[in-house]
Parts: sequence; structure tokens; C-alpha cells
Amino acid sequence: MANHKSAVKRVRQSEERRQRNRARKSRMKTAIKALEEAIDARDRELAAEKLNETISIIAKTASKGVIHRNTASRKISRLTRRVNALKAAESA
Repeated sequence: MANHKSAVKRVRQSEERRQRNRARKSRMKTAIKALEEAIDARDRELAAEKLNETISIIAKTASKGVIHRNTASRKISRLTRRVNALKAAESA
């Protein structure tokens, strides 16, 4: 356990940040799961709507430093490709 005043404060700050980061990451994962359910259900309208929300949440999570920006970019890219493939499959 921390003995110095500054170390006690550091522990407190770290715990607050951990909780905040955990909530942000959980929100991102929930949004991704909702989008994947829409894709699996073949609901093109819902998937397109959920994609915009999910991209926003992922980008915000990366901007806060919870995930790396390249990780965010990769997730956004893969989800966008899946939604676009869904649109192409229905129009073809």
C-alpha cells in the first residue's frame, strides 16, 4: 500500500481512470455487438444507422486514449466493410 501522500493520491487517480476507461471500453464493445446483431439479421437500414453510432463511439474511445488509434481505425474499417458487403449483397 502507498505510504506517501503523493502515492496515495496517485492510487486514487489510477483507480478513477481505470473505472472510466473500463466504462468507455464497455460502451464501445456494446455498440459493436449491437451493430453485429443488425448485420447478422440482414437489416440493412438498421446496420447503416448503427454503423454511424458505432464509428462515433470507437473514435471517441480512441481519442481518449483508451484504445490505440490504429486499433480504432482497424475496427471501423472492418465493420464498414461488413455493412457495405451487406448492402452489395442485397442490391445484387
